[in-house]
Amino acid sequence: MLSLLALALAPGIAIAFYIYYRDKYDREPFENLFISFLLGVISTAPALIIQNNLLPLLEGWIPRFSITYYVVWAFVLVGISEEGSKFMILRLYSYRRRAFNEPFDGIVYSVMVSMGFATLENVLYVTQHGVATGILRMFLSVPAHACFGVLMGYHAGLAKFDQARAPLHFLKGLFLAVFFHGAFDFFLFLQDNPNVTQYVPQLLLISGSLVSYWIAIRLSLRSIRQHEALSKQVFDNPRDIL
Repeated sequence: MLSLLALALAPGIAIAFYIYYRDKYDREPFENLFISFLLGVISTAPALIIQNNLLPLLEGWIPRFSITYYVVWAFVLVGISEEGSKFMILRLYSYRRRAFNEPFDGIVYSVMVSMGFATLENVLYVTQHGVATGILRMFLSVPAHACFGVLMGYHAGLAKFDQARAPLHFLKGLFLAVFFHGAFDFFLFLQDNPNVTQYVPQLLLISGSLVSYWIAIRLSLRSIRQHEALSKQVFDNPRDIL
């Protein structure tokens, strides 16, 4: 049991430390990061409540094996509930910290929240389904949550220093996180649809999920590089912000 727990905890904590050490110029107080992580854990609760209450309604509104059902399930029930819960923590706690004083901090805090969420989710999955699930999620689901967090945090960082367009930045960051989260899950969920699997090979559905994941990774790495450069600019020239 302890080995399963370690397997479940390791990827989220490792990614959190990786992002922390990428924050080269003015690292955030550990207290802020730890609280953001814990609040990310707590943010699983509203997401689960929304999903558990709305999924039965969805099944009553839309035919179970229609494509529309899977779109709503992936992008709305899962994507919006989970990324929306993370966003509320980022916006209401992390974003308001005085130490949030450079663009890269948006990515740092957003990833901390996302890793808190993903770590609890991972513990639940791994302790229930075992080592194989833990290894698979170590390379897919947990890093995917990190990518969604980077995309959201990138735009939170822009919002902090572009107050006139802050709502637009927030909306764009949330949209990207929801979109890629929904796309990643959509193709995985379709594997349970016999109307689809009788015509579309399972490997093709998995490939669709992996392609969306790969694009999210590429965008995330680019976002990290861009905000590292902006943060260096802010650090070197505090008055020359964006």
